[in-house]
Amino acid sequence: MAVLNLNVSLPPKHPMRWVASRISSPLHTLVMPRASRLPRVSSPLTLTVRSSFESASVTVGQVTEVTKDTFWPIVRAAGDKTVVLDMYTQWCGPCKVMAPKFQELSEKYLDVVFLKLDCNQENKPLAKELGIRVVPTFKFLKDGKVVKEVTGAKFDDVVFAIESVRSS
Repeated sequence: MAVLNLNVSLPPKHPMRWVASRISSPLHTLVMPRASRLPRVSSPLTLTVRSSFESASVTVGQVTEVTKDTFWPIVRAAGDKTVVLDMYTQWCGPCKVMAPKFQELSEKYLDVVFLKLDCNQENKPLAKELGIRVVPTFKFLKDGKVVKEVTGAKFDDVVFAIESVRSS
């Protein structure tokens, strides 16, 4: 579910009464000023709409869980930084073995963005788009493009791939 954040810019010194009203989807509530209480101004109100997945953020030294909605915005925001994506499932034994090692790598390489994607039913479209056939699969992205891939729980190969993509 996307969260809608609305910012309304109004001239100062005009007290407003706000009422909640529904918009097209029952999942979203829009807070609007009551029309009878709007001050008369020469310039129109400015309304900025931003969905929560566009503002998804990562923490340096941590592995960030992504979804089909947050993955590409984070990759775009990373710019020319190296992005490493760990694609796993909850039931995968080798994935569970690699998880703490992947966390250690995120603490070591602070200039690299580390993401993980649970390849469950909800994220299946993204997994399919990225061509996942085996878990764990590690995708290495630079400038928004996949440049390397490691399949299986091959820690040394993941480290080598990080080093080579960082230096390119």
